[in-house]
Amino acid sequence: MNFTRWSARLPGTQRRAAARTETAVSPDRRGEGSVPAARAEQPTDGTAPVPAVDELPARDVLDRVPALVALVHGPDHRIAYVNDAYTTAFGARATGATAREALPELAELGLLPLLDQVLRSGKPRTLKSRKAVDGRSYTFTCTPVAEDDDRDAGGGAVLVFATDVTDHAEAAERLRASERRQRETAVTLQRSLLPQELEQPDDLRIAATYQPGGTEAAVGGDWYDVITLGGGRTALVIGDVMGRGVRAAAVMGQLRTAVRAYARLDLPPHEVLQLLDGLAAEIDANQIATCVYAVHDPNEGRLVYASAGHLPILVRDENGTVSRADEPTGPPLGTGGWMHSSGSIALGPGSTAVLYTDGLVERRDADLDEGIAALEGALAGATGSPQVVCDRLVRSAGVTADHDDDVAVLVLQHPARTGPDGDLFRNAALELLGGVEAAPRARAFASGVLTSWRFPAELHDLGVLATSELVANSLQHGTPPMRLRLRRTDRRLIVEVTDGDDHLPRRRRAEPGDESGRGIAIVATIASSWGCRRTPGGGKAVWCEFVLPKAKH
Repeated sequence: MNFTRWSARLPGTQRRAAARTETAVSPDRRGEGSVPAARAEQPTDGTAPVPAVDELPARDVLDRVPALVALVHGPDHRIAYVNDAYTTAFGARATGATAREALPELAELGLLPLLDQVLRSGKPRTLKSRKAVDGRSYTFTCTPVAEDDDRDAGGGAVLVFATDVTDHAEAAERLRASERRQRETAVTLQRSLLPQELEQPDDLRIAATYQPGGTEAAVGGDWYDVITLGGGRTALVIGDVMGRGVRAAAVMGQLRTAVRAYARLDLPPHEVLQLLDGLAAEIDANQIATCVYAVHDPNEGRLVYASAGHLPILVRDENGTVSRADEPTGPPLGTGGWMHSSGSIALGPGSTAVLYTDGLVERRDADLDEGIAALEGALAGATGSPQVVCDRLVRSAGVTADHDDDVAVLVLQHPARTGPDGDLFRNAALELLGGVEAAPRARAFASGVLTSWRFPAELHDLGVLATSELVANSLQHGTPPMRLRLRRTDRRLIVEVTDGDDHLPRRRRAEPGDESGRGIAIVATIASSWGCRRTPGGGKAVWCEFVLPKAKH
């Protein structure tokens, strides 16, 4: 094949050839605005003239370029030319052989269909960063070098130009590997900071799920937790640290640890958020977090909560009606200067509550309220165990492995217990009226209740003793109204005394000559655990609990 013929048809050569012809025929038109072809400059200092680009032999140029060059002709893509760089990379190629037979490296890269497209369309095509059989990566550009009439006749040629991009490809792969390692580190850190096993309170059934963002997204700072407070009460928390990566996960871990510490103080939800707000600003003033902290008390049948810029809790009652806990909501943690407040929503037997992060309901192409409304609809029809409800809500929201944001969901159910199961959950209360006779009346009441609940003699006696000490402490240091409440679950006995004084008792060492100060020490010694807290309407509650012996089978 005459290479000169094809080199003359490289893009742009026809225009330059026409320019030379026009200049040669009409030398008198050079000053009329036409653009002359590239030509040899005529130096004035006597040195040799510089050759024009059009005068350089095309083959000599292509033989010397470091890129790989091949020229193929016709529908079978028969080899017309390969340069030295191509021969060095893949070996010598016989002229006239078809590309499918003689250029297997191009066939393996899927380049032959691309050559067909170039011939049909007459437009160049590019295949970026493909690894060839020689182990190096190339970007291939296929350019047509034939006139339209040649293509119509079934002819035409394609110039294959391959640039070695191995260094760039390896750098990109190193970058991707580094990003994968960073993400794996963040995910590992995130999962290690989340609870490995959820606490399961006596009165609630709880499940949670966490789905990190897709493989191209750095992990975020979503978290959740369940904390048993004692006295039958349970704290539930879910939050989201703004930002992504290891830093967000680390801040999340610090906030979750702080929540557990503050929860042990048994403070109202808004006071816990107030403490977290100050801590978040100290951890990192540039990062903020949203959070909901809620406390469930089975005796009250309500969920008391406080929200720092987080999405509303959803509650489905025993009839299937879904409600939002919209108010009150304060700004996110770390902003400072805001007094949070607590609200409440009913959570009686048969109800299900859902706490979640924005990844479950927020989409770029839809309003946030639409996402929450869709979640309400899904919750209204989601029945079964908490884990089943969790999975159904995640599926209904279209969350998959490549979802672009982290998702955390916490589902809690307050079962409606009936029959034999209901017999294991009992409540009894007594208003403490009068003076010194209140203590013996409380002991008699406790003895009768514990006997009716068929507790063993030893546990019966310990319960009566704890009741006597807590009531005596309240009578001595508290103010009316006073109330005794006994509660049993399938796992523990709880004794609680409330009064109108908000001074919290503390355990102290009584000296031999002291006539008082031993009541709380006795309770702490005989009970499995004890505690106290201020009640929302003023006053305090002091409680203790005993773990029930496991039933023998």
